[in-house]
Amino acid sequence: MLVEERRQRVLDLVSERGFIALTDLAQNIDVSESTLRRDLDYWHKQGLLRRTHGGAIFIGDAATLPALEERSARQLEEKRAIARVAAARIRDGDTILLDGGTTTLEVARLLVGRSLQIVTNSLPIANLFAASRETDLVILGGYVYPKTGVALGPLTVRMMEDIHVHQLIMSVGGITNKGLFNSNLLLVETERQMMRCADEVVVVADHTKIGRQALAFLCNLTDIDTLIVDNQLNAEQRELLRQNDVRLLLAGAAEDNHA
Repeated sequence: MLVEERRQRVLDLVSERGFIALTDLAQNIDVSESTLRRDLDYWHKQGLLRRTHGGAIFIGDAATLPALEERSARQLEEKRAIARVAAARIRDGDTILLDGGTTTLEVARLLVGRSLQIVTNSLPIANLFAASRETDLVILGGYVYPKTGVALGPLTVRMMEDIHVHQLIMSVGGITNKGLFNSNLLLVETERQMMRCADEVVVVADHTKIGRQALAFLCNLTDIDTLIVDNQLNAEQRELLRQNDVRLLLAGAAEDNHA
């Protein structure tokens, strides 16, 4: 196997799995672990993966992903309208799992000071509640994804095995007829475990996400309970959601709307 071919195979395997241990990599590619370490170091320097103790994590588009502050400013009013609808559905005393993301961050801002149990893998969201006397905070640990401050991966998944919550509120990178998508393979594995923890799965997404596809498939539209979107949907986007029988709440509308 040529060096270039082997290195590409290494990158493909890390990309497919999100995280891979060096021992698993060696079982798939018949070369020494010392050679594989050099290949991982090569891709680490290229900014496509992050070396860890005993393996590697795919970071893919992290270099091109805008920072949280930049993404937060986009569709800000729409995100705040969505957040108001999501927060209004939460009752005092509930246990809420908040995924990382700019829209979920706006939801979190509205929950500060309320009597809740908050579980999150987002450092920016956790920071909002860290000094709160009213809110119990549980932080999920793990590998922190660059530029987002979100913990994900095998450690994060294991921490959630004994957790149960009333609602999961999560954001996505895109929604199409095929289902829901996000930007990172390791992230969607973490979010699937989050979905298993929750009585109700609530997705918050501004209208620009409808009809857009991202890198990694998360789940089918039928796997979520409620989708909260701002009321700027065009006719094509409304039809997409209607065809998939999604329970749709429109933020900014006079009353709840169902597709």
